[in-house]
Amino acid sequence: MIDKSTLWVVIFALGIGSFLLRFAFLGFVGDRPLPTWLVRHLRYTAVAILPALVAPLVVFSGENGGIDPARVAAAVVTLAVGIWTRNVFAAIAAGALTLLGLVYGLG
Repeated sequence: MIDKSTLWVVIFALGIGSFLLRFAFLGFVGDRPLPTWLVRHLRYTAVAILPALVAPLVVFSGENGGIDPARVAAAVVTLAVGIWTRNVFAAIAAGALTLLGLVYGLG
């Protein structure tokens, strides 16, 4: 277990770092226009968040951090339906139905 003082130092440092990252855009840039190359890259930030949150749950989902075939199959179905239909809700529904079907259907 981590020492309480060390934990609070880390929490405080991460809070200051998070504030400074946000202030870099809001405080320093302000109302000036951003370069087009930066705006284009920032547009993909939201798209990258969901896979970054889901990937560890898919890869390390089995016992002792192993791979769970049901979750991997659901992720593959979600990706395939998303690419095929270009519909986020259809992809989520297909992945959820696949996961539920494999987990509860196969035991």
